[in-house]
Amino acid sequence: MQNRQITIAELPTDALTQAHFSLLETDMPVAGDGQVLLRVILMSIDAANRSWMKGATYRAAVQAGDAMPTYAICEVVDSNSPEFEAGDIVAAEATWSEYVTADARKVEKLPKVETLSHLMSVYGIAGKTAYHGLLSVGNPVAGETVLVSAAAGSVGGYVGQIAKALGCRVVGIAGGPEKCKWVEDALGFDACIDYREAGLSKKLAAACPNGVDVYFDNVGGKILESSLNFMNEKGRVVCCGAVSQYDTEAPAGPRNLPGIIVVKRLKMEGFIVMDFAHDDAKCIRAMQHWVATGQIKVTEDIVDGLENAPQALIGLLAGENKGKRMVRVAADPS
Repeated sequence: MQNRQITIAELPTDALTQAHFSLLETDMPVAGDGQVLLRVILMSIDAANRSWMKGATYRAAVQAGDAMPTYAICEVVDSNSPEFEAGDIVAAEATWSEYVTADARKVEKLPKVETLSHLMSVYGIAGKTAYHGLLSVGNPVAGETVLVSAAAGSVGGYVGQIAKALGCRVVGIAGGPEKCKWVEDALGFDACIDYREAGLSKKLAAACPNGVDVYFDNVGGKILESSLNFMNEKGRVVCCGAVSQYDTEAPAGPRNLPGIIVVKRLKMEGFIVMDFAHDDAKCIRAMQHWVATGQIKVTEDIVDGLENAPQALIGLLAGENKGKRMVRVAADPS
């Protein structure tokens, strides 16, 4: 039996294309001592996938010839660990593959839920990133204005909905009028600005008449630069990602640092979702409550087929997704 796998054919020097990937057939992996063999069901598609190709970040750089790493929801097929048995549903660091092996101590058993994909979105890495970043770094207070970039994306949409549930005014930034309307109508943001239109600063001034208290930044670059100009004194900037910088070798801005941080006494802090794993249970309880009360709507963008993973990532970087993008490699267990 063969195992299909997608590897990096060559590292990109500018925009990512299909030519940077190869779909291969390899031998079926075999679980070693203390390991489990996993069937990959759902793979997370994240802008971070592209950043790993540019060099070491919070993880080692991805090199040419490597299988693309990913966070995945998997089913245990074979286990050489007393902690797991065949049929268990787990989360693991995997690769863009149909089957992978993993050290059992690095695999997390997942709870039973009605919809398995929710463990990737609202109760998974997207929801946890939104919750921990906003609450633990942004510290919003009811009545404050929260500004969110990439508002139609996997994290930004949840950030805005959580902020609304906490009693904040929420303004999003997204690409295109259709997306902005969706962010307002479907996700309940108070306003959403199309960054592709001219006059971003004027639109920010109109949408945030009382300034911005918390800015949740997913994009970096010029949008971060413009947003900093509208921060109130003692405002908090949550640095989650910089998607505008990942698919180019010519990153831009912001040019107003560090001066604006000093003058406005801003707090600007980056984070990785794993930093707050000790609060994951609290996060899940809160997210379940907000989903149950209708304050959070679950949005997912699922692409079928391992072979479509490269295009799913390319499309994500171009901003074509709404909600959490993932690739379905196999059907949910019956």
